[in-house]
Order: sequence, then structure tokens, then C-alpha cells
Amino acid sequence: MSARGMLTVVGTAVGGLIGWNAPPPPDPDCVRELLAELGMRVGDSDAELTEAVRLFQARTGLQIDGVAGPRTVHLLTRYAMRRRSHRLELAAWPGSPARDHGPHPIAA
Repeated sequence: MSARGMLTVVGTAVGGLIGWNAPPPPDPDCVRELLAELGMRVGDSDAELTEAVRLFQARTGLQIDGVAGPRTVHLLTRYAMRRRSHRLELAAWPGSPARDHGPHPIAA
């Protein structure tokens, strides 16, 4: 997801959390990207997206309504950013598959 797309989603979520007038619903493609970042593959239909949002809400203890409202989008964004950060840290770790340049110096 682009930085602009991420900021749009985060802005929508924050606006809803702090009580601004009802924010517009997030772009379904952005919600699909966030779910994919968490390892949840979602099909193209609205029904599949709604079911994936319900599953995410159930896993995170949110109200299960299938709507990607401000709280759901906030948590989706937060967890996606954490997962991306974790993957980058793993890739930077010596000996990780993403950075395998030979044997680890300590293991030799």
C-alpha cells in the first residue's frame, strides 16, 4: 500500500475514533490490502470481504458486524504496520533467508 493510501486509511480511522462526523467508509481495496498484509487472502466479492472483516473482528475482540468502521480500520492498520515492521526486522537479521549471504559468523 502506498504511503498516501495508508495515510488516508489512518486518517479515516482516527477521524472516526475522535468523534468527527461520520467518516467516509474506507476504500475496499485498501481494506483488502491491509487484510492481505496480515496473511488473510480475500476474494474480489463484497461478501468475501465482509466475511474476512468479520473474521478479523472476531480475532481481535471487536464487535462482529462485518463493517470496516473506524475501530476496525484502526486495528487493521496498526497490526499491518507491526507485521510489516516485524518482517523488515527479520529480513535484516543475519542468516535470515532474505539476507542469506553465507554462514552466520557465530555459527562458524
